[in-house]
Amino acid sequence: AHDFRSRSDDSEDTELRFVTCQSLWNQIKLETEQIQEHLNKQLLDNLVSFLSRSHSEFQEKTTEWTCRMKFREIPTAALVLGVNVTDHDLTFRGLSDVLQDNITPYIALLEAKDCPGIKNLMQKLMGQLMNCDIDVGSLEDEDCVQVSQNRIRCSMSSLISWYESVTKKTDSETPSKKRNSSSRHWQCPPVVVIFKDMEGFATKVLQDFIVISSQHIHELPLVLVFGIATSPMIIHRLLPHSVSSLLCIELFQSLSCKEHLSTIIDKLLLTSRFPFKLGEKVLQVLINIFLYHDFSVQNFIKGFQLCIVEHFYSQPLSVLCCQLVDVKKRVYSLSHDQCENIRRLPSFRRYVEKQESGKQIELLTNDSFLKEETEKLLEDLHAYHENYVSILRCLHVFTSSLPKYPLGKQIRELHCACLENRVWETEEYESSLQLARMLNKTDLVTMLQQCVEILMSSPGKEFDKTVEKLKEFLTQFQNLEAEASQERDVSVSSQKELQKKTDLYHLQKTLLELKESRRSKKLTKFEMLRFEVVDYIDSLVRKYLVPADHRTLHEIIYFNAATVLRGHLNAAPRTALHTALNNPHWYLKNQALKCDGGSISNKAPDICIVYKLHLECGRLINLVDWLEAFSTVVMAGEEPNADAASSDQVDDIIHARFIRAVSELELLGFIKPSKQKTDHVARLTWGGC
Repeated sequence: AHDFRSRSDDSEDTELRFVTCQSLWNQIKLETEQIQEHLNKQLLDNLVSFLSRSHSEFQEKTTEWTCRMKFREIPTAALVLGVNVTDHDLTFRGLSDVLQDNITPYIALLEAKDCPGIKNLMQKLMGQLMNCDIDVGSLEDEDCVQVSQNRIRCSMSSLISWYESVTKKTDSETPSKKRNSSSRHWQCPPVVVIFKDMEGFATKVLQDFIVISSQHIHELPLVLVFGIATSPMIIHRLLPHSVSSLLCIELFQSLSCKEHLSTIIDKLLLTSRFPFKLGEKVLQVLINIFLYHDFSVQNFIKGFQLCIVEHFYSQPLSVLCCQLVDVKKRVYSLSHDQCENIRRLPSFRRYVEKQESGKQIELLTNDSFLKEETEKLLEDLHAYHENYVSILRCLHVFTSSLPKYPLGKQIRELHCACLENRVWETEEYESSLQLARMLNKTDLVTMLQQCVEILMSSPGKEFDKTVEKLKEFLTQFQNLEAEASQERDVSVSSQKELQKKTDLYHLQKTLLELKESRRSKKLTKFEMLRFEVVDYIDSLVRKYLVPADHRTLHEIIYFNAATVLRGHLNAAPRTALHTALNNPHWYLKNQALKCDGGSISNKAPDICIVYKLHLECGRLINLVDWLEAFSTVVMAGEEPNADAASSDQVDDIIHARFIRAVSELELLGFIKPSKQKTDHVARLTWGGC
């Protein structure tokens, strides 16, 4: 993150902007943690329930546990978390905390990268359970772990002995201590082993561990948790039937990452609690990275944090991006320079152009008048947000119930469409209206009732008349139902009379009259009312869902620098590498490395000198010529040495430096050995960055 207090264009409100940014992010961080905790609660509760059942059966030595012992089955939870691997750590941390608070203190979290063999797995397992650090490198040829002053062999029998000793120690405590511990954990708590990334574990490692553990399940209450990113079928692909049959597997499915993202957007962006907002292009960048790169909600939140920091860093007027109660105080404390910044905003300039000449002069010359007008405009902007969110939710109630979802199924898709342009001018919106005009009465009544609930719970103060109007529609639908029942009775009686007319002439005449009436059929009362309801919703959309960039002073609250965000998030490693090697001053900020044009400084790192020299070469580079050029650059600022021995030593040092720099360049992929000529290397990169 940028350091606000070290800005080159430091302004008088930098400290206040920094504090505001920090406070806002702390609120959002707390909110996201609560959202994620709530979303994972059902999953964690189910896992705790499963572990409690497995655990209690071992405590009581029930028939079920006896049968399980007979068949050597290990209770196993298959936890399907999805492909958003970067979010898994948060779920496992939450699971570990919940288990430690309610079930057992004996939890081990294993990763495939730390367990290439069964020996490494046992070392990690025992090290975590016994709360001791394991240096796998130092124990490469040993099967022991260091616990206090003792060395314990890494084996299942040692683990069982340790477990029996710690549980007996708990039993031998004083009754008061025992009651305190039992309030959180059972007398013989299970040992939970979590495989965080099951797909990454070697098949043989998993097989060996499961087979060994199953042979001791009657002595050690072991429970396995498999973290799965793909599909539960991976268990049967990794493990043969003879091994998978040793597991008593129960499947658990986490919430879809798309649903998770929709909830985050709903709670963070579609709310009036937080004044900071994302522009359409910025939001689209974050969503595209989520959908097409990693499906990571955590990375989306980090991108959102970056937007907050960048907005408060780059926008001098972001000091006004605060809660409504603080707006007045901050507006009237603005300096003349800050007032000039307001006058430079494109949205404010458009606003001034629409005013009469007298007001234009006041806005452009009188700071006090400008502050009063700014306060009103910011209040209007906050009111716009409250109304926007409520009507957006009402529109989503209609569009999400339509077939084919012309405006998208998720509210985030509808939100992006409304931010992009006037949504009512799009073809998708017209299609939605046409489909809405064909809805049946039951659906319409349900949607209207939902809209009434949304608007009644809205903080906006403009919806009293709207709620009354919607309730009036609901009453009319109820009245229509009563009238429809009467019309059905009349229709039945007319059909009975028609059946009585046996005369062919009269019968044909009556049928022709019915046919003509159907041709010139007018809209029924229900159809007219349905059109009226849809048109009323359309009028609310046109009034309240105006794009944010049409509102005055939207630049203060909305972050729209999509290009800047894309530059931060979309890595360009080749460009960064070229810049670092071609112009090391850019990153190192060392004035001695600054050079003009295509010159090469002898103070630059060796790899930078070698890189700039290689840019001047063709497809094949002669190593001898390259070494001579490197030596010339390095020795450019040094005086020639008359001592031959000393000169030879210097040449050897330069030669060694050159070989190392060329090796580093080869490692980075810029050159490779040539098969055509042994004393040449081939260049691999061309063109500018």
